[in-house]
Amino acid sequence: MCRILGSFAAGADRPEPAQLAAVSARQRHGGPDEHQVLSGPGWSLGCDRLAVTDPCGGQQPYRLPHLPGVLAVLNGEIYNHAELRRTLAARGHRFPDRCDGTVLPALYAEYGPAFAEHLDGMFAVAVLDLRPGSTQLVLAVDDMGMKPLHLHHDPYDGSTRFASEIPALLAFEGVRISPREDALDTVLATRTSFSTHTALDGVDVLPPGATALVRPGAAPVVRRRGPYRAAPLGDTQDVLRHEVRRLAQAEVPVCAVTSGGLDSGLVTALAAEHARETDAPPLHTFHLTYRGRWPDSEAAYARSVARRARTVHHEVAVDPDELGSLLTRTVRHLGQPNADPITLSTYALFRAVRENGFTVALAGDGADELFGGYDRMRAALTAGPDWAAAYTDALSAAPRLLREHLYTSNYRAYVADQGSAADRIEQELRSAEVVGADRLTAMTAFETRWRLPAYHLRRLDHLSMAWAVEARLPFCQPSVVTHARSLPTAARTGKRALYEAGAELLPAAVLRRPKQPFTLPVTAMLAPGGPLLDLVREMLSPARLVLGGKIRADRAAKLLARHLEHPTPQAALTLWSLAVHELWTEVVQGMRIPVGCAA
Repeated sequence: MCRILGSFAAGADRPEPAQLAAVSARQRHGGPDEHQVLSGPGWSLGCDRLAVTDPCGGQQPYRLPHLPGVLAVLNGEIYNHAELRRTLAARGHRFPDRCDGTVLPALYAEYGPAFAEHLDGMFAVAVLDLRPGSTQLVLAVDDMGMKPLHLHHDPYDGSTRFASEIPALLAFEGVRISPREDALDTVLATRTSFSTHTALDGVDVLPPGATALVRPGAAPVVRRRGPYRAAPLGDTQDVLRHEVRRLAQAEVPVCAVTSGGLDSGLVTALAAEHARETDAPPLHTFHLTYRGRWPDSEAAYARSVARRARTVHHEVAVDPDELGSLLTRTVRHLGQPNADPITLSTYALFRAVRENGFTVALAGDGADELFGGYDRMRAALTAGPDWAAAYTDALSAAPRLLREHLYTSNYRAYVADQGSAADRIEQELRSAEVVGADRLTAMTAFETRWRLPAYHLRRLDHLSMAWAVEARLPFCQPSVVTHARSLPTAARTGKRALYEAGAELLPAAVLRRPKQPFTLPVTAMLAPGGPLLDLVREMLSPARLVLGGKIRADRAAKLLARHLEHPTPQAALTLWSLAVHELWTEVVQGMRIPVGCAA
């Protein structure tokens, strides 16, 4: 697991070392073990390494003596690297170590830009081919988008630059930092940026399962690959057990994140089972809570999962007085607004994981999207003809009517003219239904292709790597994805297949409990006397909102006043989302300053 960076431009000079050092410094928190950037006329390629596989080998950028001119960098893990190494060795390639990424130059030499079709894992890869007559840059990310890659193409000079994190990308000279005009509406309508867009004009993200080919002076040509083919492994529990055991193997300490829910509980139970059967030390589990008495605490459920699985359990209690500084750090690390209060919890949790000496953490992300676990999905299955509109509104931080009520007349007119991200999502769902997809299949396709990588996986990647922790996701592996998509509708509605898989592994109380997301109790914390109230008031001051020109300050003030009289989850999330966007617009202005961006 690493952070990667690079640039590619036809006929340009060698990039300035100071500029490349600034780019690397901004994402070094994710790769503290080794740093190297190579460069030449018109190109650069670099890596900040977090040593996980073969910690003593695997120097990046990867180069093989018998393949001069082919360089590669990797962020992530290639789980089938041993199999690939054997195949490539049989074809005459030789490798200096056991590191997973060392196979990349040889794999590219054999298959060209199609090399990523042979990779089983979570990855963002860049291969630079400097051989005469075939000069090109190839970028690729895994099928689920677990490892994001941000890029900027300058149409004026033909240059392309990329980095694992937005703040690092912005340290390249010539990369624009203008916020997109629709960023506020997108945050309120969908909670974060979707598709290939980020909240910054000119900065895109490579979509899941995509390969981008960049030739000298030309814009990246992006194509989606076919999914990596995984062999069938049995029933749901068998498939998940196989992936948990595979991902629990590492040359560094491994733990599990245990929220107290079904998904992380299954991962925890199977990882603990694997530790016992292999005579490994007991599994350590981590759960985050907040000091004081707050509603909807899951700590008791997490403790029951840990007791049942016989893990060494860590209950991490965060002081609510720290939340203001945590918010600023999470916004800076993400590089764009994400309206989910879970960001603070995620950042603080992985800080504790790292402080306790763990480099790899297993997590349960992806289960709801694949197995129909969200309430909005179940509601849509029984709704009338307007199901797509209701489903889309359920994705929002602020429903459509409330958004339009808060907008200034000019911004409301702009959104009406340009269209909202919510409109595009609704249209995609309706189009899928028109061509014959059932509702669950249409929603699952949208959730896994766009919402999961944008809303969950980018956040998890950035905030775990803020503390140099590699988050591994069994539910997002190809065999689990293939299995879930093969199940009948009934088995993947309401996570029925997962409840059956967990019947003998998890406490009854966890199996019976209603679904609850792992998050921050933002409604209570924004109530009178709450630890977040002053921060939100500052971000939503009339002076700020009037200057921004998008939100009516009087109506935002009334919404806050009503919430303080009668706190509601909807008002709290809307206020929180507005505050996050305002803070982001402030933070992004400083992203052109080359700083280390320490965690």
